[in-house]
Amino acid sequence: MQSAYLPLSLTLTLMTSAIAGQEAVPTERFTTCMAALRAESPAKGVSTAAFDRLTSGLTPDMSVLEFLDYQPEFRTPIWDYLAGLVDEERVVDALAMREKWAAPLAKAAERYQVDADTVIAVWGVESNFGRNFGKRPLLTSLGTLACFGRRQPYFRGEFLSTLKILDTGDIAPERLVGSWAGAFGHTQFMPSTFLRLAVDGDGDGRRDLMDSVPDALASTANFLHRAGWRKGEPWGYEVVLPAAFDSSVSGRRNKRPLAYWTGRGVQRADGQPIAASDAAAGLLLPAGSRGPAFLVFRNFDVIYGYNAAESYALAIAHLADRIKGGKAFATPWPTDDPGLSRQERRELQTLLANRGHPIGEIDGMIGANSRQAIQAEQKRLGMAVDGRPGQKLLTTLRAPPPGR
Repeated sequence: MQSAYLPLSLTLTLMTSAIAGQEAVPTERFTTCMAALRAESPAKGVSTAAFDRLTSGLTPDMSVLEFLDYQPEFRTPIWDYLAGLVDEERVVDALAMREKWAAPLAKAAERYQVDADTVIAVWGVESNFGRNFGKRPLLTSLGTLACFGRRQPYFRGEFLSTLKILDTGDIAPERLVGSWAGAFGHTQFMPSTFLRLAVDGDGDGRRDLMDSVPDALASTANFLHRAGWRKGEPWGYEVVLPAAFDSSVSGRRNKRPLAYWTGRGVQRADGQPIAASDAAAGLLLPAGSRGPAFLVFRNFDVIYGYNAAESYALAIAHLADRIKGGKAFATPWPTDDPGLSRQERRELQTLLANRGHPIGEIDGMIGANSRQAIQAEQKRLGMAVDGRPGQKLLTTLRAPPPGR
């Protein structure tokens, strides 16, 4: 999941920069860069004839450069991040999708020996079950990132991989749209990941993550399998730490035998005993020692490999548990202003619109218009003006506006 919503002022600056960026020097640089990529393409399995055909008329979109340093997994407080990704609405949708696609899901889980609910959770978090693919043409975004900004070598590889996908005919050029960084389809594969791990789940001879749910489910199951998923083992579980616990021993990578943790007073939050096992676990403290704590195993690392952020992996893991009937975390997040679910975000947008703010579509997506409206109300109410949607603001705005 690679989406970002920027403040209106930054969006306007971005648009201005993009317009300026289309002038002679960037265009000349883009042309030179494309020529170099054309020379590389045969070694990547793309003929120069195919390169020319697929890149004809291609121009850069300089606006994607502003997203390079903005990733919500790292910038958003974890209680906000999880509140919007793992809510009751998502759980209900996941259960419906699990039932609707039961046959291909069971087939994929059995073939690749992975957990079906984790596959469904990836689908839900990555594209909201196919509702949010992203709308940017992949060749345009990746061509720009291959020639401008940082990480150009990485994006050059993804650009050439995209050309290979199109040349093989798995996905039609007009259908290949996605995120600013090039992730696409129901479960948001990067092009190189597609070439390496995508499979044909519906038996039609094509690997189509855009228009085939069975292909997407099977490909995601294959990803987890190839990353080392251990069937029948948990990703981890929430634990409770004793008072004055030394948190310096925490860390996903700092795995130790379970006996080490039980010997230091760590207990499962659900009251079950920590089973005696040789399995090694790391102690994850995503919000520090005052927030929820987790012992995480190898399967958590597998999920982490899908999108290298611990908050992301925790969202997938928690959603998979909720699909199985699990409960919300026992320990509250260490904040007096928790995040909002998507239903609550839609309610907030409605309240802001009722106060005359030009929100646009009431969709639960906190974009530039919503943030600008939130900032205006925060200023009026004497709150910290940060554009963040939280429970305190929602509760305050539920009161009738002055004069009514």
